[in-house]
Amino acid sequence: MRHLILALGCSALLAATPVLADWTLDPERSHLAFVSIKSGDVAEINTFEEVHGVVGEQGDVTVTLMLDSVETLIPIRNERMREMLFETADYREALLEAKVDPEQLAALEVGSMMPLIAEGRLSLHGETQPMTISMQVARLDETTLMVASTKPLIVDAEKFGLSDGVEQLREIAGLERIARAVPVTFVVTFVAQPE
Repeated sequence: MRHLILALGCSALLAATPVLADWTLDPERSHLAFVSIKSGDVAEINTFEEVHGVVGEQGDVTVTLMLDSVETLIPIRNERMREMLFETADYREALLEAKVDPEQLAALEVGSMMPLIAEGRLSLHGETQPMTISMQVARLDETTLMVASTKPLIVDAEKFGLSDGVEQLREIAGLERIARAVPVTFVVTFVAQPE
């Protein structure tokens, strides 16, 4: 009888302990956008169609943007961004890395949400810069997390060696000005992977 009580007690303890897991980004339920501003006050929303990501058991976050998948809704502009700005023949992807507390994620109850700030770094066009990522995390069900930015990430073209590309785009489009800094927002969904 004592062994039965002990076994039941251990089972209850395990059930109450948050389960740490690997999480994989679901591209069908994820969206990342950046806003480019030209001629002073003309704003255009652009996206990346191919995004991959994981959150490991230790809280290591990696999100990869395939730069060839940039989508501006204008084919010639997509081509110019790939060739002149991102130079995707040499730089195929942008990589955002960060660290979060995996126990916080595991302890988040279904239907609940929490704010989360992570220090990370963005690698783009051969350069790496620190980024502070402000997010809201919601537990949709036992195996699904939705993560949304609460403050845009500001990506400065000059810090990533993209100024020459921006200037080429400005010249070929005959624009007076294109902003060098762009805000980036995201809503992404992560799904827990089976053990």
